[in-house]
Amino acid sequence: MDIRNLIDFNDMSLSEWDELYKLACRIKRSPAEFRDTCRGKIMATLFYEPSTRTQMSFQTAMMRLGGKVIGFSDPNASSVSKGETLRDTVKIVTAYSDVLVIRNPIEGAAYAASLYSRVPVVNAGDGGHLHPTQTLTDLMTINELKGRTDGLTVGCCGDLLNGRTVHSLLRAMARFKNNRFVLISTPELSLPDYVISELNAVGVENGNSFVKVSTLEECISELDILYMTRIQRERFHSQEEYARQSGVYRLTADKMKLAKPDMAVLHPLPKVDEIDYEVDDDPRTMYFEQAENGMYIRMALIAQLCAKERTGRAPAYPIQTEPFCHNPRCISNHEKYLPKLTKIVGGEERCCYCDAAIK
Repeated sequence: MDIRNLIDFNDMSLSEWDELYKLACRIKRSPAEFRDTCRGKIMATLFYEPSTRTQMSFQTAMMRLGGKVIGFSDPNASSVSKGETLRDTVKIVTAYSDVLVIRNPIEGAAYAASLYSRVPVVNAGDGGHLHPTQTLTDLMTINELKGRTDGLTVGCCGDLLNGRTVHSLLRAMARFKNNRFVLISTPELSLPDYVISELNAVGVENGNSFVKVSTLEECISELDILYMTRIQRERFHSQEEYARQSGVYRLTADKMKLAKPDMAVLHPLPKVDEIDYEVDDDPRTMYFEQAENGMYIRMALIAQLCAKERTGRAPAYPIQTEPFCHNPRCISNHEKYLPKLTKIVGGEERCCYCDAAIK
């Protein structure tokens, strides 16, 4: 695999994805073969917000490969609490490690970290933006269940505005052929513009299509995959805003009766109240198997990235003189030293950190 960092699934080519998927399947079949792959290597995990599956699966993945783990799961127990910048934290930690895994509630933090890291950086979730290793997990699970990632009808339900797992999955699956996406949400929680733009550009070019609906009942019978998500309380400005959206979508046994016999229900977890407990026992629910796959695909990713050479000192990037991104949740508006970096997507200038349009 040629990529050095995984900030976005779209950093890799489809052939690189295929190579990674095949390696993960080999590891799943025969994990003992790989128990010394990363012996002598150290992975640093910087988790600025809570995590169970992502953090533990990364840690377990590295330990099963024979490596060791350092890092923090609470920034208040680190020098971050004293005001240390992301840049300085990254420079210090990557002097001690061979690969860096970062989760941060601010969008674009992983990309910012990659500018100053001496080792490969993996985005373990940046705010409501992206979560590429969850996408690797999702694609591996879909491949196992359906034998393909094209020609499928995929429903995404819940908080599509703040759901970084949905953003990553849709942008990834838009690169495959002839998929149909059914977007199930309230108007207030519909997909952000940058994801819609990619579905309209890359997706249409590959024969994909999407439709917006407001209820599960009107579409569940058509779906090959139902990707449920929770309403994310931590992304709302107030409890009142959250209360207005929570509980709108709930997957019940009665709704499952309307679905195909081979429809698969996926969920990035944690789930709260959007799936009834009795649905957990339906053989079509695959989210616990999906979570286990996360360990195997992360083992494959870590094995490949730990083989990369360390770099020298980071370049001296020019410091921005004034804000350039209008997204208040963008890392560039929190770490003021970051350089102004933009890209052109579909003829539109976008922020390299958070993908917001530059107006």
